[in-house]
Amino acid sequence: MKQPELGKKISELRKAKGLTQEELVEKCNISVRTIQRIETGDVTPRVYTIKTILAALDHDLDAISDGAELTEPLSNRLKDFMMIDIDRNRPGLVNQLNIAWVAGIVYFVLGFLEAAAEYYRFTTDELIFGSSVYVIIKFVTLISVVLFLRGLIAVGSIFGNYLLKIISMILIGAVALAIAYDIMSIFYDSFERQAVLTGISLAFGGMGVIFGIALRRLDRSLGRTAELAGLFEIMAACFFITVFFAFMGFIVQIPAILLEIILIYKTVETVKAKQIVSSLA
Repeated sequence: MKQPELGKKISELRKAKGLTQEELVEKCNISVRTIQRIETGDVTPRVYTIKTILAALDHDLDAISDGAELTEPLSNRLKDFMMIDIDRNRPGLVNQLNIAWVAGIVYFVLGFLEAAAEYYRFTTDELIFGSSVYVIIKFVTLISVVLFLRGLIAVGSIFGNYLLKIISMILIGAVALAIAYDIMSIFYDSFERQAVLTGISLAFGGMGVIFGIALRRLDRSLGRTAELAGLFEIMAACFFITVFFAFMGFIVQIPAILLEIILIYKTVETVKAKQIVSSLA
């Protein structure tokens, strides 16, 4: 079922239950503006949003879809994967946040291997592990970084920290480009590696300052942990900006990453508590 038929059906189900839009909001924790736009057919909601509304109306998605699969625009599916514009009652949110902090641990451990490989390559211009292992480490690092930062995007969405969402998305792109360069540079000697590494250090330094500020803005929601994580990120960023002391930035990032993992874990506990309260309301 597509819009505007979907909106009309939801409106009919709500009225059949004798609920106002405001009362439906209280049952499903979706903003009244969103419900209004869905019912008037102005927007095509995500599947999880529809399921949440229908669950509040004691109805099932299959019962109104007439056997047809409900599809979403690609932009919506991409937003769902990146966990942008989500709410605490999103189905599977806790599991996705758990994946994020576990990915953070993987990224943290791999960081030591990656740092050793890069240091050896920088000082000897050779690969300590061989090209195949080097590429595997880079790919696994990229996957873990994407999942980890995806969790921080969700944290930003949950607590209304738009700066954290934006800078985390930018960092995903920047890390992907940096890793792509690292891999390509082992096969193409023509790259001016020293100049590129200087540019990467400066770029990540600038982004790191913004990232640290964004993390510090979570202090009201997640307390001292967020403040310290932001402080360490800003300190690391300052070392990256100097280029010459960039290696110190990697050292300072060690506690920063650990604190960010804790931030995502604390968000899991917050979401669980909110979901319990919502279920009892």
